[in-house]
Amino acid sequence: MSSRPPFDALPLSKDGPPGNAWGMFGDQDQLGMLNLLTPQNTAAAAREIIDGVRVSTDWALNSMATPCFGRSAFEHVLKNKAPRPVNDDILVFNTQSSSQWDGFRHYGSKQGAFFNGCTQEDIQNSTRNGIHVWAENGGIVGRGVLLDYAAWAEAHGKEVNCFATQSIPVDVLQEVAASQNTTFRPGDILFIRTGWTAAYERLSRAECQTLADYAAPPVIGVESSEAMLRWIWELQLAAVVGDMPSFEAYPCQNTDWFLHEWLLAGWGIPIGELFDLERLGQECRQRDRWTFFFSSVPLKVPGGVASPPNGVAIF
Repeated sequence: MSSRPPFDALPLSKDGPPGNAWGMFGDQDQLGMLNLLTPQNTAAAAREIIDGVRVSTDWALNSMATPCFGRSAFEHVLKNKAPRPVNDDILVFNTQSSSQWDGFRHYGSKQGAFFNGCTQEDIQNSTRNGIHVWAENGGIVGRGVLLDYAAWAEAHGKEVNCFATQSIPVDVLQEVAASQNTTFRPGDILFIRTGWTAAYERLSRAECQTLADYAAPPVIGVESSEAMLRWIWELQLAAVVGDMPSFEAYPCQNTDWFLHEWLLAGWGIPIGELFDLERLGQECRQRDRWTFFFSSVPLKVPGGVASPPNGVAIF
């Protein structure tokens, strides 16, 4: 958007957390950077559809027998209504135990405030900043851009340790983009593939349990730094996505620039985590094309904190 302030003009609200963009779309706004997904943006993104191949970006809900961060495991109960040949089923799950969108109620700033000045009292007593707002406005639909860090690292002989606090700096992501001949447009949805979900699927049950037993599991992710935040801001992204349990390397190595706080509480940028990007990467490499139409409609839960993405990329 032409009136977008530069990074150095932040924070917009002097009463909010460092670097916030509160009020950029109005004091009552609950969409944040999803406002960038305009009808014009969606129509332009639809031109990414050439051959109609569809790729799911959701990992199965039961992919983690013991989820990280102390979250409960997925439960599926089948209810047969004998003697009729009829079945129902009941699902019980933490919305962040597999592929997920982190909503604006998930993470607040160090000062305790959530996006656009929402308070914990608001969260407890209203549906403000609930993920249903995204669904009511058509979901997260636009142009997806994949940076395949895992493929780049393999091609360049770089070690990727998914289960260590390995930070990917912004200059590396820029190098990945350049190697793919990838450029960005305002309102893009950024995807970063590290290979985490594929690496997890190769772990033994005991290794999965060991990872879950960490209070703060060490995982690969993008660097929490001023340079990274400046880059994300200047790209004018609508949302960011990774295939790891935390979009940023965890535990966070620089809490002044902790991406969860800046993106969710400060700017209103949805964070996608634990997306299954394996086939997406294959389809992009096959075409040597790293952009695609992307559609995701979260669960319409009034006041919801997070949701499975129900995401599909279309080439």
